[in-house]
Amino acid sequence: MHRSIEILIGRLVTDEDFRTAFRRDPRAALDDASAGGLALNASEIRALLETDPDLWERVAAEVDARLQKASLAPRPPGPAAS
Repeated sequence: MHRSIEILIGRLVTDEDFRTAFRRDPRAALDDASAGGLALNASEIRALLETDPDLWERVAAEVDARLQKASLAPRPPGPAAS
């Protein structure tokens, strides 16, 4: 497996801000990662774009919080808790 894809998957699983950006606009997030030095080939990009975006949230939920990079950005208001 290509080292860049391993790093990118690690970011998707452990970096909340990157995961949010990827969910919002996967192509832009991948472009930003490439601009930051991660070399992804066309096949890897296609595979990432075709992967169920909920997968990254499910995997992140299973990773110990000590390994997570939490977001400090304010969260948009959601539905009121009952």
